[in-house]
Amino acid sequence: MSRIGKSPVAIPEGITVDISDNVVTVKGKLGELTQEFSGVTVKIDEGNVIVERTSESKEDRSKHGLYRSLINNMIEGVSKGWTKELELVGVGYRASNQGQKLDLALGFSHNIVISIAPEVKVETVSDKGKNPKIKLTSHDKQLVGQVAAKIRSMRKPEPYKGKGIRFVGEIIRRKAGKSA
Repeated sequence: MSRIGKSPVAIPEGITVDISDNVVTVKGKLGELTQEFSGVTVKIDEGNVIVERTSESKEDRSKHGLYRSLINNMIEGVSKGWTKELELVGVGYRASNQGQKLDLALGFSHNIVISIAPEVKVETVSDKGKNPKIKLTSHDKQLVGQVAAKIRSMRKPEPYKGKGIRFVGEIIRRKAGKSA
């Protein structure tokens, strides 16, 4: 039995969960999320969401913990929200935003302008003497991670000097350079 799938998901105050036709809909103060499911049954019991599998097949066992985690992330997202922070490490690397347009200066000949999805709130922080930071906030965990990965892919951190876009707290494995 899946250890993650067994545990129920508590529904906090102000959150509504609806289950109909293999679709879970979660509504809260920050927004609304939907998720289709198959191979499991989802029930609401005494303020908890319970995920149970329909059979013991390998496919259904693998989906048990997955859908429980997805529903948990949806509930946490519409109640608290999800945040990812990225840090630009490098001389002359800058980030600024005008609404949902993120303008990145990453050492290329031209600046990179990225349109951010309207569900994701973007904020840039540039303090003197510190690396510029990009803060992404949304109620959808998958969307925040996808946008953060897209921004990071513009200039991944390199192993010799550590320059590039990295997540705050990410540790980059460094390599020794040429030995003289």
